[in-house]
Amino acid sequence: QVGNHIQMKNPFQPGDVKTYATTVTPDKLARFAEEGLVHEVCSTFALAADAEWACRLFVLEMKEEGEEGVGAFVSVQHLAPAPLGSPVVIEARLEEVAGNRVECTYRAFSGERLIAEGRQTQRIVPRAKFDALVDSLRPATS
Repeated sequence: QVGNHIQMKNPFQPGDVKTYATTVTPDKLARFAEEGLVHEVCSTFALAADAEWACRLFVLEMKEEGEEGVGAFVSVQHLAPAPLGSPVVIEARLEEVAGNRVECTYRAFSGERLIAEGRQTQRIVPRAKFDALVDSLRPATS
């Protein structure tokens, strides 16, 4: 288990917002390895990754030397399509910082259309302890 001996700073207040702007590129389209391209719109998976990044923008200013943010939860309510080439803006809102846990909500827009919303949680942990945990869980190589 990773200990919670952290020095993280918190210059934010609940309600603070970070914004991440991106574009629906070919790597973000809905596709599966077993099926290939499903349709030329932003996938739910890509929205989750971009939402996690938008929320991580808070963590980048909170973690100290020797600390890292790790994802603990993400939800996506995918409401509308965003076709290839569409702009997407994700507004991440800080909801709560409790100990080492950073809780955010987010809304993703393509133009004026709300295309997704959800929650995201990250934990700020000591990097060395997290790396040791990951190393201890690696499958043995033969």
